[in-house]
Amino acid sequence: MQKVVWILALLLLVLHQDFWAWSDRTLVLGFLPIGLAYHLVFSLAAAGLWLAAVKLAWPSEIEAWADAVDEPDGATGANDAGSSPSGGATR
Repeated sequence: MQKVVWILALLLLVLHQDFWAWSDRTLVLGFLPIGLAYHLVFSLAAAGLWLAAVKLAWPSEIEAWADAVDEPDGATGANDAGSSPSGGATR
């Protein structure tokens, strides 16, 4: 799935260069210049792609690494629920 996301990202990179709309004075919906409308749709596509990247292609190894407790004495750290960074209770 990561390859698909990379290919789509490269496609968006190419499509970002909208040289064909630079001199077009067409209005979309009667008020929106075609170039601005194009970039509106482009921005929504980019947001959708990055949402898909996070949901479908995010490396699970990063999550496993972040969730692993790596302290030698078995403590879970100073930022556990109910404690402050200084070690005192938050309540």
